[in-house]
Parts: sequence; structure tokens; C-alpha cells
Amino acid sequence: MGVAGPFGIIRIHDTRDWAQRQPQCHPFFAHTKPLALDLAWQLFCKFKFDRPPAFAVEEPFGSDNFYRFLERTWRLHQIPLAVLFYWLGGWSWVVWGVCARVIVSAAGHWTVTYFCHSPGSGRWSVHNAAVQASNLRGLGLLTYGECWHNNHHAFPESARIGLERGQADPGWWVINKLEKLGIAKNVGRPRPHREREDLVEAPPY
Repeated sequence: MGVAGPFGIIRIHDTRDWAQRQPQCHPFFAHTKPLALDLAWQLFCKFKFDRPPAFAVEEPFGSDNFYRFLERTWRLHQIPLAVLFYWLGGWSWVVWGVCARVIVSAAGHWTVTYFCHSPGSGRWSVHNAAVQASNLRGLGLLTYGECWHNNHHAFPESARIGLERGQADPGWWVINKLEKLGIAKNVGRPRPHREREDLVEAPPY
């Protein structure tokens, strides 16, 4: 996508998730600044903690040679595509097939993230968390289910994010098929909300 390798994207997500669940959260993670400034922060800046949270990739993934290779080389993954597109249609294909695609993908990801952390519709509230999340109706197909972010904050262990009727979740459709084929294993699902002491069922905003 042009953001990070597999370990890097987990680090980005988990660090932001940890910060948002604290009683106070810096605007860098809370997405409370104007959209243009927040987008510039997310794409071009790195937040430095005085006391950073601990981060470790679980085994066996942390020592997996394939994942380690992807982590070392993620910036180079667009080159084979660029060569293919150039062979098929010249520089215009490279511009639209690689450059524009990566820009739209990266900027689009952070834009959805920005709006998902603004007050909006959502069934759940995480007790004592500085940042709550919203569900963005009608964007399930476009965002591969990422728009159901209120559900994700409530049940972060779940691979399925579209939990209610009408919440399209293409990402889950793929994972579910991979699980049925035996390729994906130990796929997370939402715990009963009564097992979550920090979760409050709230009326919509």
C-alpha cells in the first residue's frame, strides 16, 4: 500500500490504538486537528514518545523469514509492477498504476481513519478511553469494512468488523474464505460484550 511493511503497519496500528485508549490522548493520535494538518502529520511526521509503549511481534511471526523479508523490502515492492506497467503502456501506466494508486491508497486510508475517529454513529463506548470511534454508513465496500470502526474499537480481537445487518465487510469475506480453505487459522471473533468490563453499550450519537 505504500505505508509500511507487515511489522511496521502493526506497530503503527497498535501504537495509535494504545494511545487512544489512554485517559488522555495527543491530537496526533486522536485526529482532532483539521483534516489537512492531520493528514500531513500522519503521512510525513513521526511521533516521538518520552516513554514509548512496548512493542513486540508475537512468535512465530516475528522470526518468520518471509515476513522479515517483506519488512526489509516493502519499499521495493512497487518496482516489479512499475516494470510491468511500463512494458504494457509506458510511463502513463506507471504514473496511474503505481504512483497515483499508492497516493490514493495511503491518503485514503488516513482520511477514513480521520473521519472514523470523529463523533458519529456507534453502538459501543470504551470506558475511560480518550478517543471513541464511529461507524461510517455506506462505505463498507469502498473501505473493505474499515468504516465500521466503532465495532473495531469495541472488539479489536475480531477479524470481522461489520457485525450487524447491512454492514458490508469485504475484508472479512476474504478472511472467512481463507479460513474455510484452511489457509487462515486462529481467526479472531468478537467476544461476548458481557466479558468486557471496559465496554459500555451506548445509544447512537
